[in-house]
Parts: sequence; C-alpha cells; structure tokens
Amino acid sequence: MSTLAPLRLLREPWNASEGNQSNATVGASGGWCQGLDIPNELFLALGLVSLVENLLVVAAILKNRNLHSPTYYFICCLAVSDMLVNISNLAEMLFMLLLEHGVLVMCPSIVRHMDSIIDMLICSSFVSSLSFLGVIAVDRYITIFYALRYHSIMTLQRAVVTMASIWLASTVSSTVLITYYRSNTILLCLIGFFLFMLVLMLVLYIHMFALARHHLHSISSQQKPPITHRGGSLKGAVTLTILLGVFFICWGPFFFHLILIVTCPTNPFCTCFFSYFNLFLILIICNSVIDPLIYAFRSQELRRTLREVVTCSW
Repeated sequence: MSTLAPLRLLREPWNASEGNQSNATVGASGGWCQGLDIPNELFLALGLVSLVENLLVVAAILKNRNLHSPTYYFICCLAVSDMLVNISNLAEMLFMLLLEHGVLVMCPSIVRHMDSIIDMLICSSFVSSLSFLGVIAVDRYITIFYALRYHSIMTLQRAVVTMASIWLASTVSSTVLITYYRSNTILLCLIGFFLFMLVLMLVLYIHMFALARHHLHSISSQQKPPITHRGGSLKGAVTLTILLGVFFICWGPFFFHLILIVTCPTNPFCTCFFSYFNLFLILIICNSVIDPLIYAFRSQELRRTLREVVTCSW
C-alpha cells in the first residue's frame, strides 16, 4: 500500500479517457515527473506521533477546569478531528497488513464496506477540521470586538449546538462525497467550501490585526500600558493565524490537485503533478502533527497542563 487508502479515491483523474490519460502520462514521464516513493513506515511514524500529541491536548483540556470554555472546546474538537485522520490511517494499514498475511479472510464485499467506512472517517475529519478552524476564528473575533458581550453571545449551549452541528454536517457531507466522488460537482463543492473558509478566516484576521495595529499605535501615542485582556486576545489571534498558515501550506497542494483533476486531467503538467500525491498526503499528516505543538507553545495555561499530564500529576 503506497498511499493512504482513504484518499486514494482522489489520486487519479477519473474524468479522462484511458487512452488520453495514458498518453499524458507518457508525455510527462521524464525527469521530475516520476513522483516520490514514500515508505509506509513514514506514514505510520507521523500518524503515531500526531495521535499521541492530540491525545495529550484533549487530556489537558479535559483535566484543567480553567480550559473549560467554548474556545478550548473548539480546540479540543479540532484535536479530535486530527486524531480521526491518524486513526483512519493506522486502522487501514493494520487492516491491509492482516489481509496480506492471511490473518484475516474476508469476502470482497466486506472489504469494500470496511474501505468505505474508513474513507468516510477521513473525509469527515477533514471537513470538521476546516469547520472548527473557521469557528475558532469567529470565536476570537467575537472575543476582540465584542469583549463585554462575549459570554452572552458565545454561551456554552450555543457552543455545544455548534459542535454537534459541525460533526453532523461533516458526517453527512463525507457520506455524499464517498458515494458520488466521481462527480465534478461534488469536487467543486469541496473546493468551494475550502476557499470560502479561507476567505472567511483571512477577512477576520485582517480585521483583527488592523485593530491590533491601531491599538498599539494609540498606546504608544498616549503612553498608556496595554490592556491585558485585549492583549491576550490579540495573542490568540496570532496563534490562530499561524494555524491557518500551517493548514493552508499542508492542505493547499491537495486542493490544487483536486482543481487540476477537474480542469485539466489529461494535460502533461497536471499528470506530472498527480504523481506527487504521496507528498500531499504527508503534508496533510504533518498538519495534525504541527497543530498540537502550536497550542503548547502559544498557550501558557495549556502548556502547564500538558506538563502535568505528561508527568501524571493528576
């Protein structure tokens, strides 16, 4: 198994005829178009590291009552989404190894059903990850621009409804994607959702940093000390901007891959780009590895709780 099976559905363009695709592959087969041969051990190692990191983040948020707030609940859900990516990967690898070595003997129909379940898990985790990044950005925006009304706007009940709605929508959308993955309409919806969330977060962050710049300019001109609460909120905005940047770098090539599948499935350049699909999958896994590190280094309270969790100071 050379790639993550849950994403193998999107590895090759299906909207090109076999002959045209073969000719394009031949035309783009030279030089750097050979792709990358990434060993399964690397997928497995990164998956295990990410799984442990995100488990620690979830444990820290559950342990510390000071972190029992909507913001950290959203972060906890984001960590769970990242965990689902890695659990799907590890489960798929284990499943394939057991089949290859004859430990498990199943009929083809059952294998297809198992594969569909894993496909749905990883697609659901992606949609939920992107959704929670957007929700966290909106939460930070409310914290900064409506600080006095934050607790009345972002109540625990609304946070729970938001989280439940995202998980439900992610499950439904992933089911539709797996069922109709050969449809360009479905792919365009997925790409549109990705672009919409990116634009939403960029607009919110630009507005937040415009406020930060104005706030710091006012402080320097009036020679007054900074407001602690707002300073902490702006620090949180920086953290979320780093998360957005990491997400875009890690997921951007995969979505560019989807765009090329829709727009130019037989073009030699596009076919050459498709050969690096394994690299795009590694970047996706790296996103779930990097996110917990950002939480630990940017949040002093979470960093302290993580230290207690690691040293078993319950």
